[in-house]
Amino acid sequence: MLKVDNISLYYGAAQALRGVSLSAEPGKVTCVLGRNGVGKTSLLRALVGQYPIAGGSITLEGNDITGLKPYERARRGIGFVPQGREIFPLLTVEENLKTGFGPLKRDDRHIPDDVFSLFPVLNTMLGRRGGDLSGGQQQQLAIGRALVMRPKLLLLDEPTEGIQPSIIKDIGRAISYLRSLGNIAIVLVEQYLDFACELGDNFAVMDRGAVKFACDRSNLDPAEISRQMAL
Repeated sequence: MLKVDNISLYYGAAQALRGVSLSAEPGKVTCVLGRNGVGKTSLLRALVGQYPIAGGSITLEGNDITGLKPYERARRGIGFVPQGREIFPLLTVEENLKTGFGPLKRDDRHIPDDVFSLFPVLNTMLGRRGGDLSGGQQQQLAIGRALVMRPKLLLLDEPTEGIQPSIIKDIGRAISYLRSLGNIAIVLVEQYLDFACELGDNFAVMDRGAVKFACDRSNLDPAEISRQMAL
């Protein structure tokens, strides 16, 4: 589904990504771990096209998308749940969800039932403004908005950050369900190691803009991942 090959990214003279390679497959969760400031969010923003990469390539379903604009990548099936949620506070829940209609054909512009089955609270708050929701509810709304796009690739940037434990469990169940569908590749950026280890199939630890450690579930050692994150 997704192949990232040796990409580099600069913010002016500062290098944020250094030769990062990564892949994601349908029906699997690829977890990207690391401390603050190591390049995890920069990686996701490079994948969605918010920042042009200086080298390397990004392919989706075998097609090179390196030069595509963000809206073109969205039309190819990339859904993004950014860190901090970035919902529209003055729009209602329903209007926020409908902002996911942008890349869809007219016949597909309806909210999928899965959004409300995964996050029933959203169905009870359709007329409420996004800014009036709790942080956890806003996170559910941000994930729901991405699902409205019917993504082939779902990118999640620290969805547990600042969220109460009960909603973290709801988000974990939602990710497990989406993985079980078998047709969505998921890239999960996370610092909460237990959450990542519970859901992940493949793991990459970043430091200073590069992937310094990688493994899959068959040889997963949470203690080693924790050690790598602390170095």
